[in-house]
Amino acid sequence: MSIAENLQRVRREVDEACERAGREPGSVQVMAVSKTHGPKLVAEAFHAGQRLFGESRVQEWEHKREQLHTLLGEGVGEIDMHLIGNLQNNKTSKAAWLYSAVDSVDTIKVAERLNAPCAQAGKVLPVLIEVKLSEEATKHGVDPYAVPGLVRRIHEDLEGLEVRGLMMVPPYSDDPEEARPFFRKLREIRDEAQQATGIALPDLSMGMTHDFAVAIAEGSTCVRVGTAIFGLREYATTPQEEA
Repeated sequence: MSIAENLQRVRREVDEACERAGREPGSVQVMAVSKTHGPKLVAEAFHAGQRLFGESRVQEWEHKREQLHTLLGEGVGEIDMHLIGNLQNNKTSKAAWLYSAVDSVDTIKVAERLNAPCAQAGKVLPVLIEVKLSEEATKHGVDPYAVPGLVRRIHEDLEGLEVRGLMMVPPYSDDPEEARPFFRKLREIRDEAQQATGIALPDLSMGMTHDFAVAIAEGSTCVRVGTAIFGLREYATTPQEEA
């Protein structure tokens, strides 16, 4: 199937999951996770109407974006590209300019480094706080108890950032139901943080190709889908890294 057909199928399945959960179809965004996939595939998804994408490496997106200028012209500016991977401190300034949002803030240090160039330029960068709910060493994120404090610090002290919500990656399992307690926990952490801080956190980014229906049932507002849109990655990764 073509990428356009894959996107159509995924959007239909997302809408069906919304209906089963008693939510409005169209209330959950589909993020096309294009990391490791070439610019031609991104351009194909773009021409099929996709605008929201996710990449995990700053240098990879920087190079891909240059190539997309040739393929899409000024249209590349319409791509809503989010950083969804762990952000190294020395890449924060570049990330602040390359991405339209950063969904993986997990320390105040990273937030401050993102804020500096944004505040200087009068730009406001939307961010999500990544929460660690798994003991796996490959998972990143802030401890749940620290979420309200980090939300408050960003909201009150960092004028170049807008904290929009939370994201997380559960431990990988072939059974999507195994992820349900983690999705539910993130929603509870979000609700508690909103109550503790009085700051609205409307976005919950959780759920990937194999478990997004469960994530939607538990309140996800954005699902990150890679394999079901672009096919298998172009290089080997461990199962838990698959989007």
